[in-house]
Amino acid sequence: MSTTGNGGGEDGGVRTERRRPGRRPGSADTRGDIITAARKIFSEKGFDKATIRGIAREAGVDPALVHHYFDTKEGIFVAALRLPVDPGKAIPAIIEGPRDEVGERLVRFVLTMTADPQAREPIIALMRSAMTNEQIVTMIREFLTRAVLDRVVEGLGIPPIRMEIAFAQMFGVILVRYVLRLEPLASVEVEELVDILAPTIQRYIGGN
Repeated sequence: MSTTGNGGGEDGGVRTERRRPGRRPGSADTRGDIITAARKIFSEKGFDKATIRGIAREAGVDPALVHHYFDTKEGIFVAALRLPVDPGKAIPAIIEGPRDEVGERLVRFVLTMTADPQAREPIIALMRSAMTNEQIVTMIREFLTRAVLDRVVEGLGIPPIRMEIAFAQMFGVILVRYVLRLEPLASVEVEELVDILAPTIQRYIGGN
């Protein structure tokens, strides 16, 4: 009598099933598991060395399932660090349009985004962590370089040093405004700051 009549094979008739790609058994929040795993992997390996496969392994899911929830590694990073915006979606809107207004668009975008306390909180938390944690510094530096600075440099065709100086100035403004809370910078209206900062940022990044 055949030993395969009940779906068995060379195992003597005992049915064996391959686990289908999916989420870890017993998990009700696959996306949450992926985000938790990504936060751990990014903090340990940095942005550059973190991989979709490594995040999937840590979360106990198939890599295809990670791609189901997140289009790119940048998207996972944004979700894991609770960043208020995905640079891949925001930067095109900033660098497209009249070249002589790109500085104003960039300054207004950054200041308007950080004016929202809920959007600002994870950014400020990262800034504070970066001051004392070298692993966080590496992670943030790699992400900013790949996802932000390189994109703007390529899109505008400018030397990297110009974008880095512009970024440094904006970083300093956010630090003084929301961490040190130095007056009157801490309470001045966004549009007044745009009027003051935009010409300088434009000089850094608007030229060829």
